[in-house]
Amino acid sequence: MELEVRHLRALCAIADAGSLHKAARLLGMSQPSLTTQLRRIENALGAELFTRERTGCRPTPLGRDVLSRARPLVAQLALLVSETRAAAARTDGARFRIGSTASRALAGWLRRLRQRLPGTDITLHMDVSANALLRALAAGQLDVAFVHEVEGCPLRVPDGLERLVLVDREPQFISMARDHPAAAAPVVDLADLAEDRWMVDPTVDGEWDGLRRILGAAGIDPPVLHADYHTAASLIVVGEAVAPCQPTSGPRDDMAIRPLRDDPLAVRLLLYHRPADTGGPAAPPYEVAYAELADAYREAALRTSAYRQWLLRHGSPLLRAG
Repeated sequence: MELEVRHLRALCAIADAGSLHKAARLLGMSQPSLTTQLRRIENALGAELFTRERTGCRPTPLGRDVLSRARPLVAQLALLVSETRAAAARTDGARFRIGSTASRALAGWLRRLRQRLPGTDITLHMDVSANALLRALAAGQLDVAFVHEVEGCPLRVPDGLERLVLVDREPQFISMARDHPAAAAPVVDLADLAEDRWMVDPTVDGEWDGLRRILGAAGIDPPVLHADYHTAASLIVVGEAVAPCQPTSGPRDDMAIRPLRDDPLAVRLLLYHRPADTGGPAAPPYEVAYAELADAYREAALRTSAYRQWLLRHGSPLLRAG
């Protein structure tokens, strides 16, 4: 077996993600396929590159040496691809590449940008991992990245990226079955959910660590299910689990969404971009992108009753902006 760039990219993804499961999600492949590929790479080299542990994968000393040689090659190829695409974009017309984690503001943001920037080819790349989006932005594969950072779990931001803060502290609400006893109150105490199973997506950067921190601080140790939030919704509506959710979520007839008392779980909403003077392709002004995102987020926030009431109680500047 001869090593190819895709094999080097897989090794880098495993090291960055810290687990085969997360790396497979980042690479868009199944975990068994990635496990088989790693085994073939290690057989071809005649040595183990990662130690498999219960909490994930860690590079061996030899693995760290291989990664130190692989990363520049992968980065150079990514740069070659991005520069070639940039050259094509300059020939074919303006282009603006957006990366984003999930948000109810996305549809409005895209609509506003297309109205504000007619003739620009606007593309969207979604990823559950904010860190993966920031790496893509640093490599020149995106022009901006709209991400959330879980409080207490800083993102790994590559050197050279610049940041605009959209919301400094967005509370995370809780989704539960419509007939859950706690749903009868407008605000929920963590203690009211101590007997519930909690569901969290471990591939969302910082999500599990942030949730574990607030549950531990409240003296709660509930059973936790790890799954993506599309799966979670089907379990939540039948009362099998509760889960954190964005305050702009909903409303839904089959699910109750409530704020937590004292808002212990929160995120920051951030827009990252590369410096404008890096010599990259021409892009719409970041101030325009940020302004349209702020308007789209405000629209999504005020459309949701529970979040609108929370903003009123806290005298949010969102109510005065625009």
